[in-house]
Amino acid sequence: MKKSGILNAQLAGYIAALGHKDTFMIGDAGMPIPKGVPIVDLVLCGGVPTFRQVMDAVLDETVVEGYVIADEIKEKNPVLLQYIQEKLPDAEVTWVPHVELKEMSVNVKFAVRTGEFTPYPNIILRAGVAFPA
Repeated sequence: MKKSGILNAQLAGYIAALGHKDTFMIGDAGMPIPKGVPIVDLVLCGGVPTFRQVMDAVLDETVVEGYVIADEIKEKNPVLLQYIQEKLPDAEVTWVPHVELKEMSVNVKFAVRTGEFTPYPNIILRAGVAFPA
């Protein structure tokens, strides 16, 4: 039995299968996931697990070189934005309207649904490499 890190077998497998430049999404409880995109649904109830809990666990096991986030988070959820920027200080950021972020999600390898109930906690992450380029 695995004793640390991500214990959800589905999520652990998807992370292990990521290659350089692959994208995946972490979103809130209401984020619409396009048909055909595999979903790791972690929602237990409103607020459980939080976006931060999931993001922390994922970042402990994943190299992220860039991310896409909605412009609206700047005004509607600055506290979460600050957290994201602190967690990914060296990652390339792309700002898009939330509607465009939803459109871009059709191309992700998988999506993780959290129990987050705050505004705009949706992010598309781009995998990096774990060795020097």
